[in-house]
Amino acid sequence: MREEFDHIVIGGGASGCVAAARLVTDGGRRVLLLEAGHSHHHPLLDMPPGIFKLINGSKYMTYHHTVPQQHLNGRVHDIPQGNVLGGGTSVNAQVYMRGRPSDYDEWDQLLRGSNDGAAWDWATVLQHFRRIEGNNRLSNDFHGNDGPLLVSDPGHVDDVSRWFVQSVQLKGEPFTNDFNGVTQRGVGFYQFMNRKGKRSSAAYAYIEPLKDDPRLTVRLRAAVQRINIENGRAVSVTYRDAAGAEHTAHSSGDIVLSSGALVTPKLLMLSGIGPAEQLDSHGIRTLVDLPGVGRNLIDHPEVPVISVANGPYGYFRQGVGWRMLKNGLNFKLFGNGPILSAGFEAGAFINPVDRDAPPSIQAFCVPIVYLDRDLLKVFDDTYGVTITTVLVKPKSRGYVELRSANPADMPLVSPHLLQHPDDMQMMVEGQRFFRDVLLSGPLGKRIEKVIAPPGPDLSDAAMAEHCRRFVKTNYHPASTARMGADGDPMAVLDARLRVRGVDNLRVSDMSAVPNINAGNTTAPAMMLGDRCADFILGLDRPAAAPMHREEMQ
Repeated sequence: MREEFDHIVIGGGASGCVAAARLVTDGGRRVLLLEAGHSHHHPLLDMPPGIFKLINGSKYMTYHHTVPQQHLNGRVHDIPQGNVLGGGTSVNAQVYMRGRPSDYDEWDQLLRGSNDGAAWDWATVLQHFRRIEGNNRLSNDFHGNDGPLLVSDPGHVDDVSRWFVQSVQLKGEPFTNDFNGVTQRGVGFYQFMNRKGKRSSAAYAYIEPLKDDPRLTVRLRAAVQRINIENGRAVSVTYRDAAGAEHTAHSSGDIVLSSGALVTPKLLMLSGIGPAEQLDSHGIRTLVDLPGVGRNLIDHPEVPVISVANGPYGYFRQGVGWRMLKNGLNFKLFGNGPILSAGFEAGAFINPVDRDAPPSIQAFCVPIVYLDRDLLKVFDDTYGVTITTVLVKPKSRGYVELRSANPADMPLVSPHLLQHPDDMQMMVEGQRFFRDVLLSGPLGKRIEKVIAPPGPDLSDAAMAEHCRRFVKTNYHPASTARMGADGDPMAVLDARLRVRGVDNLRVSDMSAVPNINAGNTTAPAMMLGDRCADFILGLDRPAAAPMHREEMQ
């Protein structure tokens, strides 16, 4: 029996959930949402700190192993991605962050050669951010309070987080009560995508309310094999179900590809859209030669500064044994305690080289010894504090390529974290700044020693070697099928998220962005889904009035 829908959305992550839901609710369209992963219904997925139980091994995560990174002494590291409805929003640390206005004004300038009436400046995208957001504290020009995505202050703040905020202020950085407000610079407490101890994922915010709507069909464990192109138009999608049976679903309208920056380029190439030379090498017929597919991979590199505490501070062992039982009972009976925390609460945006320049480093204060899974045995697990330093506007660029023509094979991924010398130097300076934070002020009084980078050699060479050993993804791959102006030979998409050379096919996820935003990427991904639905439904309009915000300092 032939299955026909108005639209097919490939990938039920942050962007795909938003796009699918809006096409149904605002367009009245019949939509098929195909998600390769699992259901989002699980207690550990729901609670804010559940990520720490899942990040190092779970069916809800797909672990992409990089090719050996020669500039990192041959290291192979992981890039985990959500394998669940809601994508990263169902498994991430839930930080609500948009970036800064200059990120989007930059996109707008880059796309001026193909705008076709589609602006990407801050004033335009802010409308989408506000429509999505349901903030429990803020309601102003920058924030919405009645959107489906529940955004909240941390429900629990550990003393370590407060000491971190105080210690960074003593280094001359201002306190900010809203990293998405007037200025990004400073130190403060993050807001999170949860409410009263329950995660607010894209699945809960957008798909759950439509579970009984016959216009939306959601298929889980549906692994897309290819998009079928006929006469230059995307007409159907072939996928395999959990039992391995192959199906083809047809679409009379736009097909939206939103599988993330590592899988979206893979599916484009499997469908005959991408660099002709690479497709030829795998025996795939080239339908549209787009050399930019899989190029320009950007990710936020993260390097930890790790310390051992001189007392029982932070979250060490709070999730095991009698402490876990106590915290669980406290949450069930009184609705408070550490279970309301995502595992960290405080952070900062600073520029360690030029305090008056836009922030170059984002920091997260994690009240435990926190390492990626390929480095878990490097240090003893004990009471400690980790400050992760993240480069927000990296210059390094990597790639995603096909491993083979077999859709079951994962792509080859080479992110090139810290490959550019400017990235390495800025990360070294960020490490120095936050190492000093750990050893000074109220936080310093609780630290026994810094174990990474340990010192006493804090030369550029020694710090760079530490960075090469410990750098990891901040889980934000982007820009592998990016928008660009008409004259840009590496542009995969136009400014309305349409794949160049193919009708009825759009990309709506972080692979579409011309450059990565300064901060976490979930909120921008959801904005892209909202924007994509507007494009398809013909609802895109310029901002009614500019929403100005002071440029980041």
